[in-house]
Amino acid sequence: MDRILSGIKPTGSLTLGNYIGALRHFRDFQDKGEVFIFIADLHALTLPIEPETLRGNSRDIAAFYLASGLDPERTTIFLQSAVPQHAELNAILQNFLYMGELRRMTQFKDKSQKMRDSAIGLGLFAYPSLMASDIVLYDATIVPVGEDQTQHVELARDLVGRFNSRYGEILTMPRAEVTRVGKRIMSLSDPTKKMSKSDPKGDIFLKDDPVSIRKKIMSAKTDSGSEVRFDPVEKPGISNLLTIYSALSDITIEEAEKRFEGSRYGDFKKAVADIVLETLVPFQERYRQILSSGEYLEVLHKGAERASREAEKVLSRVQHAVGLLDE
Repeated sequence: MDRILSGIKPTGSLTLGNYIGALRHFRDFQDKGEVFIFIADLHALTLPIEPETLRGNSRDIAAFYLASGLDPERTTIFLQSAVPQHAELNAILQNFLYMGELRRMTQFKDKSQKMRDSAIGLGLFAYPSLMASDIVLYDATIVPVGEDQTQHVELARDLVGRFNSRYGEILTMPRAEVTRVGKRIMSLSDPTKKMSKSDPKGDIFLKDDPVSIRKKIMSAKTDSGSEVRFDPVEKPGISNLLTIYSALSDITIEEAEKRFEGSRYGDFKKAVADIVLETLVPFQERYRQILSSGEYLEVLHKGAERASREAEKVLSRVQHAVGLLDE
């Protein structure tokens, strides 16, 4: 049986892009293998964040996980920081990654290019080391990720190969899995940029009210001409809306194109807004019920206990392999 591991970093309000690219798929993995889903709160510390913001975002993600259909009886849901083996394993495995590899990580280059060297923390630079430790800590074989994270999974694979070639078959080789439809949702105000928690006009946040959601979609930037067709180069705005519609309707982009053949942009946008609201309104209702009941707290507590038991198995193998005294 496959071990499936994924997580979301609580650094901002989650968007429709997070829902389409990750949240809505998590429950489907429950039928494919043993699932571990965590809140990557240690990763959130790589850039400055207010303590209450971090706590609030972590609570939201826990409730979003449950609202999306994750069953705590079938999925281990936990806070990364509640499982100390993440940091312990990272302290060992970071010695098997190299400076040159970390410098080539696209996300580090993107986030650090506008920062002074004196403002770049070690955690931001070494982020892929902790991510690799997260992955191998549970013997994960499948890691669902967005396109921008595949590079980190490849680095984890390099680490596993390097470690195992030296110590034997200690770590399990993972592979990345990117969803076929809706794998990259772009900003509504600038469809050349990813929807990324930082654009109030272009991002649809999962806690936005229905009026705001419809307004953002109806105001989404479109392209010249009047034809609804998928062409990310010539028609990035329409292509982004087609991606959203097809993902939430569970049809292909080609089927969505045919459905709106001859439609005006306004009618097309209205249909996109309708399908987004049909999805998010009941999701938001479940989220609010879960948050107000506090049931997520017990889920996180039990999840951390189970995750720790599983993580300790891998950590012990690694400690023994490298020669740390374990008598």
